[in-house]
Amino acid sequence: MSTKDAARIVGPETVRMLELGHPWVVADTYTRKWPAGSPGQTIELCDSQGRFLATALLDPEERIVARVLDRKRMQLDRPWLTEQLQRAIDLRDHHADLNDSNAYRLVNAEGDSLPGLTVDRYADYLMLQLYSAAWRPHLKLITQILQELLSPQGIYEKSRPQKTRELEAVSDSKNYGRLLAGKAAPQRLEVKENNLTFLVTLEQGLNTGLFLDQRRNRHDLMGRVKGKMLLNLFSYTGAFSVAAAAAGAAAVTSVDASPGYTEWAKNNFNANNLNPRQHEFIVGDCLTVLGRLAQSGKNFDVILMDPPSFSTTAKSRFTTRGGTSDLVAAALPLLTDNGLLIASSNHQKVDTAEYLKELRRGALQADCDLRVISILGQPEDFPYPVTFPEGRYLKYAICVKSGSTTERRTR
Repeated sequence: MSTKDAARIVGPETVRMLELGHPWVVADTYTRKWPAGSPGQTIELCDSQGRFLATALLDPEERIVARVLDRKRMQLDRPWLTEQLQRAIDLRDHHADLNDSNAYRLVNAEGDSLPGLTVDRYADYLMLQLYSAAWRPHLKLITQILQELLSPQGIYEKSRPQKTRELEAVSDSKNYGRLLAGKAAPQRLEVKENNLTFLVTLEQGLNTGLFLDQRRNRHDLMGRVKGKMLLNLFSYTGAFSVAAAAAGAAAVTSVDASPGYTEWAKNNFNANNLNPRQHEFIVGDCLTVLGRLAQSGKNFDVILMDPPSFSTTAKSRFTTRGGTSDLVAAALPLLTDNGLLIASSNHQKVDTAEYLKELRRGALQADCDLRVISILGQPEDFPYPVTFPEGRYLKYAICVKSGSTTERRTR
């Protein structure tokens, strides 16, 4: 294919975004005039004057129709891919604190100049996820290069269904992971994070059972909970709960809507020689459970909430926008004065300022003074370009409750 055949004209707004360093081309009236192409084809982006802007990976049926690979002309071939993957490995070797962990992100899509592609390490196995069909034609080559560079026991791909919000809970029993190369992993694979043991699955479910982007935040939590009573809402497979219990929390209460995840959490406790019977596990909708705990007069020194961006249970639906404030308002009455509320969200479309507004609404609703003492994000193995604000998606706000604002006003 000639350079002329590969060239695609973009509109002035896209030109502006590309010149600011953003790696996406979003579908618009200009891209709808592009000649037909296939996912995975490399194209050259240019302005209306024919000036070259970047080489990109085409995904013609998606909202993001092209993703920038390089700001110069290049070929997506073995040497180029090898160089990008080696750079990603080197970044982790030089800049990430991974001495006590063998589960972490090895390639973070746009953050490693491979937009739409992630590679995670789980002990001696690798997990690839394609967030764009444009990578599928190149999957075999990527797999071969990873084998050459890292010699893993096996390489998996975890597929990403288009409409995950519409999937029911039973989807967690389905196999979304498939072995691409090497030998199969155990159904429950042991990995290390912060010197703790967690069980993950590389085949079953939409997720592996351990969200790697919270590793540093779990380490931070371990320094704050000794002797404290902790409530972990949306506890999933209990990674934060295990970290707290291992760090000497007096008692940990874990709440999740899924009986399966709750059982998995107990197994994670056992894997670390922590007796789950010394802690409490509650299966139920978090807002409903908060109401019951408040009625029973329960109090906690630390309340952590890390809900999914969207979830549905038999009794309620949760979304980050709006739902966070209700959750905060329901949790604060259970928190002791000077206790910690830790609120986390991975919702990419809600930025830090907007998220803090949700926390503010919840605090006002509960008539509490809430002070932010720290805001953390994802760790070093989840880098993002300064030109790509969407890459800074994780918000982890550590807040102190200072009692009732009404009480202070009436003193």
